[in-house]
Order: sequence, then C-alpha cells, then structure tokens
Amino acid sequence: MNDDRTEGSMKKMQGEIKEGAGNLTGDSKLQSEGKADKAEGKIRKAVGGIKDAVTGKDSAGR
Repeated sequence: MNDDRTEGSMKKMQGEIKEGAGNLTGDSKLQSEGKADKAEGKIRKAVGGIKDAVTGKDSAGR
C-alpha cells in the first residue's frame, strides 16, 4: 500500500467527521468542506490503487 492510499483514507475519514459535525451544528460550510474532503480522499485512494496495480504491489505493499 502506498502513501496515496493511506492519505486518501485519512482525508476521507476527516471529511466524514467534518460533514457529521456540520450536520450536528447546522453549519453548511463545514458540511461542504467535509463533502469536498471525502471526494478528495476517494480520488487520492483510487490513484494509489492505480499506482499499486501498475507497480504490481498488493495491499500489503509487497
């Protein structure tokens, strides 16, 4: 697993937290930021998966 996949997962998780906090507080800006972070995380994770596929690494980085 490369750094892109790890960072993508973290960014997606941060986005979920932000979006949830925005939902609880009614803060539409925070909700939007959370959705954007989640989308960025998904894209970064996908890029990491593609890189792993090209280099032939599995999910354990071998």
